[in-house]
Formats: sequence, C-alpha cells, structure tokens
Amino acid sequence: MKRRGSALALALLASHAAFADDALATVEVVGVAPGGAPGIARRLLPYAVQTTSGEQIAASGSGNLAEFMARHLDGVNVNDISGSPFQTDLTYRGFRASPVLGAAQGMSLYLDGVRINEPFGDVINWDMLPEAAIGKLALVPGSNPLYGLNTLGGALALESKSGATDPGTGIDASLGQYGRRRLDLAHGTVHGAGWHSFIASTLFDEQGWRAHSQGRLANVFLKLGRDRENLDWSVSLTGGRSRLRGNGLLPDEMAAGDWGSSYSFPDETRNRLLQLAARGTLRLDGETSLTAQAYARSSRRDTVNGDVQEGDEGPEGEFNTTSTRQRSQGASVQWTARRGGQRIDAGATFDRSSVSFAQFEQDATLTAAREIVPAAGAERTPASSVAGSSRALGVFGADTWSLGPDTHLTATGRLNRTQVANTLTTVLGAQPRERFTYTKFNPALGLAHALGRGWTASFNASQGNRVPTVIELGCADPAQPCRLPVGLQSDPYLRQVVSRTLEAGVRLERGTTHAAFALYRTVNRDDILFVSSGPSRAGYFANVDKTRHQGIDANVSMVRGAWTLRAGYNYLDAAYAADGLLFNGLRTVQVKNGTALAGLPRHTLKLGAEWQPHTALRLGADLDASSSLTIQGNEDGLMADLRVPGRALLHVRASWDIAPGWELYARVNNLTDRRYASFGAVGRNLFAAGGEAQDGRFLAPGAPRTVVAGLRYRY
Repeated sequence: MKRRGSALALALLASHAAFADDALATVEVVGVAPGGAPGIARRLLPYAVQTTSGEQIAASGSGNLAEFMARHLDGVNVNDISGSPFQTDLTYRGFRASPVLGAAQGMSLYLDGVRINEPFGDVINWDMLPEAAIGKLALVPGSNPLYGLNTLGGALALESKSGATDPGTGIDASLGQYGRRRLDLAHGTVHGAGWHSFIASTLFDEQGWRAHSQGRLANVFLKLGRDRENLDWSVSLTGGRSRLRGNGLLPDEMAAGDWGSSYSFPDETRNRLLQLAARGTLRLDGETSLTAQAYARSSRRDTVNGDVQEGDEGPEGEFNTTSTRQRSQGASVQWTARRGGQRIDAGATFDRSSVSFAQFEQDATLTAAREIVPAAGAERTPASSVAGSSRALGVFGADTWSLGPDTHLTATGRLNRTQVANTLTTVLGAQPRERFTYTKFNPALGLAHALGRGWTASFNASQGNRVPTVIELGCADPAQPCRLPVGLQSDPYLRQVVSRTLEAGVRLERGTTHAAFALYRTVNRDDILFVSSGPSRAGYFANVDKTRHQGIDANVSMVRGAWTLRAGYNYLDAAYAADGLLFNGLRTVQVKNGTALAGLPRHTLKLGAEWQPHTALRLGADLDASSSLTIQGNEDGLMADLRVPGRALLHVRASWDIAPGWELYARVNNLTDRRYASFGAVGRNLFAAGGEAQDGRFLAPGAPRTVVAGLRYRY
C-alpha cells in the first residue's frame, strides 16, 4: 500500500533513499515530494514515521483530527484546557501544538507544504484545518531541521486530497448528544487532458456538554490543478470561520457539585482564515526535478474574556476583549537529483508575516450566575497594543549515500536566519521599536540498516531551533507581568530555543504486521516558557536554562483474519534539567534538575481492536489509559495530594454498509461514563463556600459519556 505526503520538508526525507526501492519486490512508500517526486521505503528512514489516510481517520469513528491522533498515534495526548473539541491542547512526546497563547509550542504543522503555525505565538488553530479535505497525515519525530522553525519535538505534515487522487462524491452527516451536529462534504472530478478539481467543506455546531460552551465553525477548501507529462501544478484556496466558547478550568469545590459548570463566563474566541497557495513540479529529466511553491495567508482572531479578580469587597468582574490580525506570505524552491546510489536535495524557503494586536478593557459587573457583564455606560478603552513583523530565510541541503545494499546514511543541514521586530503601545504611550535577529545552523545525521525479514535498525541525531515570537518579546519583563492574551510592554531580549534529539530504534514491517520500538532523548536549551500562576494568566515569558524530554515509544499492529489489533505504550520523562524559579504569582516554585513538567503523563497505554464478522459489519473498541499528572503550580510537590488522577477510558464504535456506497455508523465515547480530568493547575477560588477565597486545585473536566450516530455516503 502506497502512502503520500506533501510538506516540503517531508519531501526531502521521503526522497533520500528512494533509489533503493528498485531492488525491492514490495515496498511500502510513506511519502512523496510535492507534485509526485519519488517516495521512500519506510524501512529506510532513520526513524519511525507514523502515517495514515483520510479514509482511515474517517473509519476510526473519531470526532475530529485531534481526537483521532490522541487515540491512534503513539506519543500523542490531549489536554482539554479550553473545553472545546476544536481548541485542543495537543502534546507529542511532551511538546505542544496548541491554540493556547502562552503555551510552550514545540511542533510545526504543515498543510500541502505551507507552515500554518500562526505568527503570533506559534499557536495552531485546529478549528481552521479543512478536515474534510485531508488525504494523508505523517507525524515525524525529533528536532528535524528540514521542517524549519519550531520543530523541537516533531512535525505534523498533512496533504490535501485532489480530484486526481480522490475522484467522486463523499457526504458524512452525524448527530450527537449535547446538540452536536456535523456535516462533511467532498467532491473530486477528473476533467480530462490532465485537469482535475476538488471541493470540500465542513460544518459543525454544538451546544456543548458544559454550561456556556456553544460552538460552531464552517470551512471550505477548493483545489484546481493539471498533471502533464513533465509539469504538474495546482492552486488551492482555504477559507474558514468559527465561534467557539470554552470554560477553562474549574475549582474542586465547583467540580464536585456540578462537573459541567463554569467558573465564570463568557470566554469566546472567533477565528477567520483565508489562504491561497500554489505549487508546481517540473521534471527536468528522469533523475532531476524542480519544485516551487508560494502562498499568502490572512487570519484574524477576536476574543471576549469575562475574568474575575479579587476586590476589596469580594469578587469583581473584568471584561476584556482582544483583536488580532495576521498576514503571512512565503515561497520555496527545491531541486532534487539522483546520481547513481546518491540522492541530493537542495532548496530555500522565505516566509514573512505581519501582526497587529490590540487589547481593550471595560468596567463590568458580576452577576449571581458568575456572568461578567459590561457596566451600563462603561466605555471600551484601549489597554495595550503591538504591531510586529518577522522575516525568516532558510537554506537547506540533504545528501544520502548507500553504504551497502542494506545500509543508508543521510546527512542534512539547514541555515535559518530570522528577524523579529515590534512596536508596542501601552498606557505610557508608544515604546521604542525593537528589532532582534537570530541565526542558527541545524544539522542532522541518520543511519538505517535492514536486518532482514522485515526488521530495520536506525539511529538519528538532529537539531532544531525556535525563535521568540512577537508576543513573547512583548511580554518578557518580570517587573511588568502580563495577562494573556492581553498586556504587553517593551521588554528584554529572549534567546532562541535550541533543541537536540538523539533517537535509536528497531521496527518491523512484515505483511500486515507492523511494530516499532524507539528510545529518544531531546534537550532544549534556553526554552521559552510563560511564567504564570495558573488560571489567573498573570506572568511573563522567560528563558529556562534547560528542559529534557526522554522516553520510550513502542507499538504493534496486525491483521488476523476478521480481527485488526493494535497496542501502543509510551513512557515519558519530561522534566526541567536546571535549577530555577518557575512561578511568580500565586506561588513561587523552586524547580530543580529532574522536576517534572506539568500536565504530561509518565505512562500512556493505547489498545484497539476491530472485528469484521461480515463484509458489511464492523465492530470496534479503543482503550486509552494514562497515569496521573503533575498540576501546574505544584511542580515542587509541596502542596500535598494536588495531582490529576490517572484515567482509563473505553470507547466503542460500529458501522454497517446498508447499501452500496452507504454506511450507517455510531460511536460511544467514554462508555463507562468515567469522571476524569485532563489537566490541572493551582488557582485561587474566589467563590469558595463561606465567602472567603481559597487556594487549591483547578481541573479541566473531561467529557462524560457521549453518543454520536451518522450516515456516510461515498461514490
């Protein structure tokens, strides 16, 4: 079975060992370059890449992409900090890909070769991904330099469908508890003479299982292309908008009384996106190709936050709004050539972005239901703003040598040069313009050796980096802490993060049996973290000398008759690797070498089984279990018994092909209706019983048992 991926960086890796494919009778290909460059045999990669297809994602019964990855991809976990299924805080080996401003981002995300981490904080807006258009997914581990900035712990590369790869019509409509409704539409057409077109759209709406957690989104994806003998090209347009409401964390006392309640509200985020992208591949001859790509991207985010603060006479309301506008443009070019037993890749990328951010405050009142309402006649006044820009140039190269029929050595390198500038405006007026320049060369060296009978051993060493974003440079003064996503001031210089990964493992690919085992260690130097006090969000960005992520990934999957079975286990030791003060606010935490990072389980187990007793009937079950979590603000463990308990959740699903092309399906998440939490932080409960504020644990409540049923059509 052949698989394809399209991110530019993945294309380089995918092409490195392609020359060895000719000697193999059966080769499982895990990726190709944009436009159709040769792929790579999975066993020749110097690390294990996890891949899947859009059809497999749909068949899994998952509610969205993040839910699928959390249940089916090794090393992936989710924290439901925001309380919305499309605002998930996702981690891979402890590195975050999150929509939460202030989270320590550590993964890069690509769609058709376009990096879609937003410039303002490197956040990822999962609600703006056109999920109905996703054709292939690849999760690449480590600090891979070919993926550019922010690839500290891994990269996620998505490829969209096209009329050539996915002709026909698809409709997927589902209904669920708590007012959940979703509709996915897709249609691909081959027009002749090489022309093809594709359109996909997703509509989603829900009332939410927690109070005041309504959400809705809509997006559309269009692609037009043409494939010729020596030239393939395509142009795509992505648009989306959403209005999502989340509840944040809940203190223990409220959670015990009503698991679905909210601490205060409203807390609303509105996103909009428009992106135009084009790419083409020119095959100069049978051994050489040239690929070029360009894009323009515009997004906006508007938030409303009803916050609570401690006043002289009890809790007081504070009504905050923000407005963020972001524009990005970029281009890349890649040259690929095969010279006997050698593969050479070289290219360059250029990305630029501009950001405009403004925060506003308004006097508010606090109702008995804990709703924050703007006071009558209160004016909306500006609090702070920033106008910033960044320019990033990357030059990369890769070379692969065949050291023997079963051994391949790959050397890669990338030079990044980035300039970040901003002009801040506070209550003191406009501040002097700041400009910082960061330069870093990142190498990687990998070795893959075929052991025979489908076994492969591999070793890889790599380095990546991340530069501070506009928001981080604008909130880095401990004397003037911010409240994210608000409050900025002219601040000190932050050093760029440098991440180094060592990884070794073995894997098996034999028929329908696949297995992998990997040991890894990633060390971040000068990591950038938001030094905060939990739910209050007051704090600042600072460099932490060193953090460490190390662990074990192990998985196996197989098909035996009517059964498909899989199992995965992950051990993660994510900790600070240097002494320092972590929090200034509700608590000041003294961390030491070995102090665990908050919100990350040490042990994770994922089991899955599907039984197909009849060609038209499929029954499946998934179990995901994880150990307890350290809560944010109690990394030192001095507040006894303040942890998030471990959990084990069972999900079941069924599908029935009722007629050719028609499929009826249902799923039940959290079948046993277990009460669990996915994250925790130390906070101050201003609504504690007795009328006195109390410090304690705040939790991110997990969803109760939820039933969803739907109808899917494919033609």
